[in-house]
Amino acid sequence: MGRGVIDWLRRSPADPVVELAGRTLPIALRRHPTARRLTMRLAPDGSEVRVTMPQWCPSREALSFVESRREWLEQQLGKLAPQAIFTPASPIPFRGEELALHWQESAARRARRRDGGLHVGGPEEGLAKRVQRWLEGEALTLLQDDLAHYCNRAALPAPALRLSRAQRRWGSCSTSGTVRINWRLVMAPDHVRRSVVAHEVAHLVHFDHSPAFHALLGELFEEDIKASDRWLKREGRGLYALFG
Repeated sequence: MGRGVIDWLRRSPADPVVELAGRTLPIALRRHPTARRLTMRLAPDGSEVRVTMPQWCPSREALSFVESRREWLEQQLGKLAPQAIFTPASPIPFRGEELALHWQESAARRARRRDGGLHVGGPEEGLAKRVQRWLEGEALTLLQDDLAHYCNRAALPAPALRLSRAQRRWGSCSTSGTVRINWRLVMAPDHVRRSVVAHEVAHLVHFDHSPAFHALLGELFEEDIKASDRWLKREGRGLYALFG
C-alpha cells in the first residue's frame, strides 16, 4: 500500500483525500449493491474523485485503488475545461453562441433577452443564480418543444419532462417514461440538444442500445448524430465551466 493511502487513513478515514497536480481532492466512496468491481471517475468539474465499490470491498482497498491510478487521474484533471469566474461582464453561452450580459443593479432582477444581449438587474450577489434560472427557463421551453417534435415523429404521446442537473449524464429515460434532460444543453448548439432528446425518445421504444434502437434514432434525428456526439465529447465539459 502506498504511503499516501496510509496518510489518508490516519488523517481522517471518513474523509479521505488525494493530492493531484498540486490540488487536494476529496474521495467520495459509494457502495453499490450491484457493483462487482471497483470503478472510478473524476467529477465533471474536477471537484472530487468518485469511487463506486461492491458491498464487500474494504475502504482501504478502494483508497489503494485510487492511489494506484494517480497518473490517470492527473491526466483526466488536465483535460478539464478551466473553471470560469462569473462576473457581470461574463458572456453567456446560449444555443451555441454568446449573449452579452448587461447588468445594472437598479434594473429589474428578472433576466430578459433583448437587443442581442441578456439584461438583468438586482444586487451583484446572486447574479449568477438569476442568469442560471433564466437559462433553465429557456431550456425547459426548448426541450418541451423538442420532446413533442420527436414523440410526434415516433407516433408516441409526449411523456413528462424534467430538467436534470446531473454532473455526468446528458439525458435519461426512466421505466415509468419520464424523460430527464440536462439543462446545460441550452448552452450547446441546437443540433446537440436536439440529438439528446431524440436519443431519449428512441429509448421510449427500445430501452437498450440495440441495433433497433440505433435504427430508430437514425430515423428520428434529422441531422448527423455522430457530429452531435463528437461535439459533446469534445466540448461537453465546457458547459460546466461557468455555472459548475
